[in-house]
Amino acid sequence: MATLAAAAARQFATSSRISSARTSSQASNLIQRRGLAGAADHHGPPRVNVWQDPLSPSKWKEEHFVIVSLSGWGLLIFGAYKFFTGGKGKKEEKLAEASH
Repeated sequence: MATLAAAAARQFATSSRISSARTSSQASNLIQRRGLAGAADHHGPPRVNVWQDPLSPSKWKEEHFVIVSLSGWGLLIFGAYKFFTGGKGKKEEKLAEASH
């Protein structure tokens, strides 16, 4: 009786491994794989470097646009900070020189 139960358990384990292997191989066949060949297909006008056409941001490469935009915002925020704080660094230097 115990050997019959062990044989049935082995058969069930073997059949479950085979069926799970089949389903995983079928699932991998259903997954759509996309290669790197699609990266060469350009849509629209070619992108240029910032220094080649500085007055046309729509033609810039994406990474150049990001760098220029972030730099511009940084300069704007820093300039606004210096303007509204009145450039306190220079006043402190003048006070330190006057006390000597």
